[in-house]
Amino acid sequence: MRDLTSIALSKGRIFDETAPLLARAGLRPKADPESRKLVIGTNRKDVRLIIVRASDTPTYVQYGAADMGIAGHDILHEHGGAGLYQPLDLRIAACRMMVAVRKGFDYADAVRRGARLRVATKYVRTAREHFAQKGVHVDLIRLYGSMELAPITGLADAIVDLVSSGNTLKANDLVAVEEVMPVSARLIVNQAALKTRRAILQPIIEAFARASGVSA
Repeated sequence: MRDLTSIALSKGRIFDETAPLLARAGLRPKADPESRKLVIGTNRKDVRLIIVRASDTPTYVQYGAADMGIAGHDILHEHGGAGLYQPLDLRIAACRMMVAVRKGFDYADAVRRGARLRVATKYVRTAREHFAQKGVHVDLIRLYGSMELAPITGLADAIVDLVSSGNTLKANDLVAVEEVMPVSARLIVNQAALKTRRAILQPIIEAFARASGVSA
């Protein structure tokens, strides 16, 4: 159905914090998002939700498999944003992307001395840009889980990762030493779909804007 609008969401914090926005925007899922269903209908016959991996959300929207989606600014920056319109910062799933090191490691001195640092992260593009702007030489090591383990085992001098409460860093004797960027979730829309189906998509964008209290 050409008039069927698909919204890409990921499980976990994004979906949990999006659920109240969906409700205020007049959209109610017909199935529990924690079920194994990957395509979930809503109370509107013309709108469905597709459940994707967080890092895949921009790709589904970029290539038109979803008309719109909700993704963290961290994911969008790493993706590059090609083919995406980003009309709204929904101000949910807020956290910060930080550089963190083990306690006792003098990061400021290492930077001042021009030391070459080994940095573990899954945000390779973002980390590369951050350290290049600072003129810091780094060797980037791509990891996808248990980032805190890298400094503990000596794999890396520092990590670049998302920090919310900071409790995981503290539990592993790490400290945040520098902010890379603030992060929150954004509404993203396929640029081509917005041009050809604006009459259908614009009201949904405006409903999200009202629900989140931001301007479209």
